[in-house]
Amino acid sequence: MPRSSVITAPPVGALLSRYENPGEPLSCERVTEGLLNRGYRLATTRGAYFLKHHLDGDHHAIARQHRATLRLQALGVPVAPPLADAHGETVAVIGGRCYALHPWIDGRHRDGAQLSTSQSRRLGSLLGLVHTALERVMRHPADHPGARTADHPGAGTADHPGAGTADHPGAGTADTGRLPGHSLQYESADPEETFKLIDELLSLARSSGPRDPFDTLAEHRLQERRALLERHAGRRPPPASAGGWVHGDFHPLNLLYRGGEPAAIVDWDRLGVQPRAEEAVRAAVIFFVQPAGELELTKVRAYARAYRRAVGADRAELAAAVHRVWWERLNDFWILRWRYQLHDRRADPQFAAVSALAVWWTREYEAVREAFTA
Repeated sequence: MPRSSVITAPPVGALLSRYENPGEPLSCERVTEGLLNRGYRLATTRGAYFLKHHLDGDHHAIARQHRATLRLQALGVPVAPPLADAHGETVAVIGGRCYALHPWIDGRHRDGAQLSTSQSRRLGSLLGLVHTALERVMRHPADHPGARTADHPGAGTADHPGAGTADHPGAGTADTGRLPGHSLQYESADPEETFKLIDELLSLARSSGPRDPFDTLAEHRLQERRALLERHAGRRPPPASAGGWVHGDFHPLNLLYRGGEPAAIVDWDRLGVQPRAEEAVRAAVIFFVQPAGELELTKVRAYARAYRRAVGADRAELAAAVHRVWWERLNDFWILRWRYQLHDRRADPQFAAVSALAVWWTREYEAVREAFTA
């Protein structure tokens, strides 16, 4: 049974008692379903709040995320920092569980199909602002992910089952626990390990019963991907050596729009040190992928130009990031691992587009790189 299927009602009364004049509770409705977080819309006689239950329970990592969003807000980044209780604390530990209360943000999510070219350009500028602002606000020693302080973080993950979180087996880039400027090494996927995984997943897909069209497609894509990897195994990228502070999970479900403008970037659970340009590429791939598994390259081009301008990144940096994320996608089977190893089918609807993208991207490799670097 997936751990997220076990639901414990949040202790609303005990939580609200910590705050000054929060109002009397009226309702508490679940609004998000995540692996290591749950979210609720908490309505009281004084208004609405977003109540977040951090299932990972790492108090110090959560507090670090909270400090970051407070500092980012001061620099003009659209965020929704948590509210402090009567004692100035933003993390409430009740019954051994961690909770945080945020202002409720009225807004909607928008994917790339709902963004104009101009809005795509502003999206790139926004992520650039996030990266440059994080570089400024995460200089405090207590926020060093490898520091032996009370703020030593644990492994945070996001609520979106499709954006390379720690709970996506094999997806994403790990936080090495070092600050930008140190000798960082971000290894790329080893194709030999991927071949072993493909064999295991093929066996599970073929023995799955009763078989359905998903199993048939999974078997086809696994065989197809193995052939692609055999053909391109020599293109494995070397370790990356440049990192910076990143949101860690920048995608449509973690960005709220009010009208045509971003209102809040949410879910900072994967705040950490990674190659920044790779986050820019991953985000674009998630925002601008179409149902058939192709990217809207016109919007990608506008987004990437704005991002490069905002952070001062050159074309070579983006080209290297494109290559590494392409390789990452070529070796990534997190949706199939969820289904066949974890018996969790929530991400199944994403498989058709995600698996087609790896094939299309390999065929259109030069066009994709040009879109990010032109």
